[in-house]
Amino acid sequence: MNENKQKRHMGLKASRSLSNFIVYIVLVVMSIVWLIPFICIVLQSFRVESTWQVGYVIPQKWGFDNYIALWNSDFKVWYVNTFIIALVVAVVQTIIVLCMSYTLSRFRFKMRNSLMRLMLILGMFPGMLSMIILYRVLKDLGLTQANAVPGLILVYVASSGMGYYVSKGYFDTISKSLDEAARIDGATRAQVLTKIILPLAKPIVIYTILTAFMGPWGDFVFARYISFGTSSGMNVAVGMWNWLTPDMINQRYTMFCAGGVIVAIPVAILFMCLQKYYVEGVTGGAVKG
Repeated sequence: MNENKQKRHMGLKASRSLSNFIVYIVLVVMSIVWLIPFICIVLQSFRVESTWQVGYVIPQKWGFDNYIALWNSDFKVWYVNTFIIALVVAVVQTIIVLCMSYTLSRFRFKMRNSLMRLMLILGMFPGMLSMIILYRVLKDLGLTQANAVPGLILVYVASSGMGYYVSKGYFDTISKSLDEAARIDGATRAQVLTKIILPLAKPIVIYTILTAFMGPWGDFVFARYISFGTSSGMNVAVGMWNWLTPDMINQRYTMFCAGGVIVAIPVAILFMCLQKYYVEGVTGGAVKG
């Protein structure tokens, strides 16, 4: 009997090892396929023998000319605009989402469930349905073209409270007895949120900040719709898109690749440093409350 159990155990162990090996091979292949375009972009950004598209990947002559040319172009204005928009939206949207999530998690009031359902239903409709009316409103307020930066910030933070669901799910996992104990000791609701709940909810706070930052950082569709004609109001995506026209592509292709590398660096650093909290925030908030 012991020998049979040992053989069965060894068979299961071998089967598990084989399954893991196959999974690792598939993941490695997928990673290579996924990374190849990015590696090509990085290599092309250092190519200085020509500025147009070529039929080879590894540069014949290396240099930082494309990055220097970026600094001397309007790219730095677009980059600063994008960073300002993403940073302001990340701060304001995080505050709104966390406050809304805490309110819906801890308070019970009339029409609470109806409000949550309404926000979830409205969130199912694509934002492009409202682009025309949003453009008209922003144009009447003078927040398009050269003044598109504050206009984009206004639009990005306008419906932030509707993104409550994941954060609320995480707050639901934190015992309400902590709130009650703090309230008995004389803490206000704001103090309970900032000094007790948020330190315990660090993963969901970081998750909210990352998602709020990523949205405007990579947005093109709506930004292209209201920031046009004037370079000073464009973000990186819209500005670099203008380099892809038939008249510009042969002169700016390698600069475009260099710009893509510069844009990707902050996001890559954020995810590498905060990946642990990001995963915990997603899994911790994926509960139904």
